[in-house]
Amino acid sequence: QVQLREFGGGLVQSGGSLGLSCEASIAKTSLYRMGWYRQAPGKQRELVATITTLGITEIAEAVKGRFAISMDNTKSTVYLQMNSLKPEDTAVYSCRCDARLPGQSARNAYWGQGTQVTVSS
Repeated sequence: QVQLREFGGGLVQSGGSLGLSCEASIAKTSLYRMGWYRQAPGKQRELVATITTLGITEIAEAVKGRFAISMDNTKSTVYLQMNSLKPEDTAVYSCRCDARLPGQSARNAYWGQGTQVTVSS
């Protein structure tokens, strides 16, 4: 089974920066894509940013120009740099990994437990 270890998050003032990272317990050869989703209280979970092993990114409009996603060249690790944070960025941020493990016929999605990001005004 795939395990995702998330690091970062916490409390920051509006306009500040935070970094998140997520390590997947699988070889990068099995990996297709990693990324971050978030869920604010009373709202549905939404995509924040994803990146494939080829470097193709998808960034939510709400965070474009403020957040940047990147992937380690050798490890199954994804980073999310969050700048110019706003109170509306407050949410639980969860890491997601799409991978096809040896013996599997298709990709599956795996999720981390989530880390809280709180932006105070």
